[in-house]
Amino acid sequence: MKKVFRIILDVLAWMLLIFALMITLLVFASNKNNGISSLFGRMPMSVQSDSMLPTMKTGDLIIVKETDLYSLKVGDVITFYSIVDGRRILVTHRITEINEFENTRSFVTKGDNNPVEDSLPAYASDIVGKWTGFKWKGGGKVLDFLQTKKGFFICILIPLAIFFLFELYKFIVALIQAKKPEITEEEEEEIKRKAVEEYLAAQKKDASDAVDTAKEEAKEAAEAVEAAADAVSETEKNVSEAASAGKANMNSKLRERMEDAAETEEEVEED
Repeated sequence: MKKVFRIILDVLAWMLLIFALMITLLVFASNKNNGISSLFGRMPMSVQSDSMLPTMKTGDLIIVKETDLYSLKVGDVITFYSIVDGRRILVTHRITEINEFENTRSFVTKGDNNPVEDSLPAYASDIVGKWTGFKWKGGGKVLDFLQTKKGFFICILIPLAIFFLFELYKFIVALIQAKKPEITEEEEEEIKRKAVEEYLAAQKKDASDAVDTAKEEAKEAAEAVEAAADAVSETEKNVSEAASAGKANMNSKLRERMEDAAETEEEVEED
């Protein structure tokens, strides 16, 4: 059972480590594609506006992949850099028109929820990738959180710290066990057998003590019953003696009265 528990702990620890490493790669790994986080050519993006409703909304997580510009067609959703309010930001919109001029391509785009097309076209150097169609509702909020210091601490540093502490604990336990003398299987079985015998002996002693206690209590109860019977017998004897004494006293008084009455009659006759 202990071995199974240790195996489960090992699996959980490695899963925790892999999760932390995957999060690190997804959030912080970047490649040549304008420094955007990418894993195997796939880039997680957090939707920051509702310009593409109902296709996607703020807080969704989408996956964008690197693509050949000449494979893009009208209707594809692409992520590209654009200038909005004087800032260069990432935008994910749908291609509505493709322009070609001297072996170069530019793409006219529009948000599904926007009334008009974007004012600036997307050029080859601006395009990051094409939307794969994958969307995780609310996942963008998770990604945004992971990119903060607090998210990094909770989801990456803490799992890594737990993993290394667990491995340190395993190392210390292994050292302690290495210092213990090795026990053969026969010795281990003998220890188990003695432990079982001691346990059974203790149980037997407890049962014997319980029987002795019950016998003692039964003896005390019998003695109490016998004492009660003796008390009742003594009481009956006392009552009988008292009754005999009362009867004798009554007969004595009756004889005296009869004698007094006889004497009185004799005196009356003499007079």
